[in-house]
Amino acid sequence: MQRRNFIKTLAIGAAGLSASSSLWARSASPRALGLQLYTVRDAVAKDLPGTLERLAKLGYTRLEIYGYDGKFFGRDTAEFKKILSGSGMQVISSHHLAGHGMKAKGTLLDGWDKAVEDLHALGAKYMACAYLFPEERTGEFYAKLPDLLNKSAERTKAAGIQFAYHNHDFEFEKYGDATLYEHLLEKTDPQLMKMELDLYWIVKAGQDPISWFQKYPGRFPLWHVKDMEKGSGDITEVGNGAIDFDRIFAARQQAGLQEWFVEQDESKGDIFNSIAQSHQFLDKKKLW
Repeated sequence: MQRRNFIKTLAIGAAGLSASSSLWARSASPRALGLQLYTVRDAVAKDLPGTLERLAKLGYTRLEIYGYDGKFFGRDTAEFKKILSGSGMQVISSHHLAGHGMKAKGTLLDGWDKAVEDLHALGAKYMACAYLFPEERTGEFYAKLPDLLNKSAERTKAAGIQFAYHNHDFEFEKYGDATLYEHLLEKTDPQLMKMELDLYWIVKAGQDPISWFQKYPGRFPLWHVKDMEKGSGDITEVGNGAIDFDRIFAARQQAGLQEWFVEQDESKGDIFNSIAQSHQFLDKKKLW
């Protein structure tokens, strides 16, 4: 199938994104947790197959991936699918850059159709705009961003993939009469564009996730579950910090939560020990 016809000819609707796909509604083992693969990026760079096998042994078999640039960690789609299959991994979501001022392929502004095609081939359910670089954080780009997100989401919807925006803390800074986060929520189509809420960064910004669930119910199907160390504010193992996950997960239905991923950008020790600790905490809490 020619790529230019791919989006137009796909007949897959958004029905596959129903609530029945949520992690806690699945019949799979409760140990099958999701992980943002960026957490173990150093290991991935050295040995992708070995890293995935190690994650599977820890109970992380549902992935959100990163770094797509026309290939997956230097592999074409067929090779990457073979590696996933061999380790028992499933790609649920993928992170992508906006691409403003960049030359990298697979961004919202360059090679997006192929990115959607390749993620569809992997069976991914979500694609998300992961980050805005400092040079993109201008009033001019912010004004154009909702339209870019909506157009990107139209392409993913045609492939049965839900589009989302992943936050850090700068989105909660003042923009006009509100914040950038409100701007994105208000100026994008609620059906096309959802939010992937990073629980660490929203708390870091001094915000209460529950208040956002109440104001924009159903807009938060994806979460990053990561914790904040008391005192320092550093990222730490889930359950080792100050974030009240019981309270936040209690509001998951109002949020519209479907999938969530453990993420730990950094560790003061061995990162695999850290995510094992996070898994043990979540396994005991059974928040899903």
